Amino acid sequence: MNFVIGLVVLILLCAVAGTLFVMKSEDTKYGESTKRNTMNLTIIYVITFFLLAVGTVWFIVAATS
Repeated sequence: MNFVIGLVVLILLCAVAGTLFVMKSEDTKYGESTKRNTMNLTIIYVITFFLLAVGTVWFIVAATS
């Protein structure tokens, strides 16, 4: 089980790193909306992390009960 949780966290970190890497190459036309796109991605990552944390806690509580 620890392996699966570690794998999920690793995938999440790779997704964040990949997104930040892609954001470095800025297109001139795309640059005008970068701030909004970055905010949208940040919100998506925060929600995903929150759901992952809640799901993990829920699973641990259910498994130990």
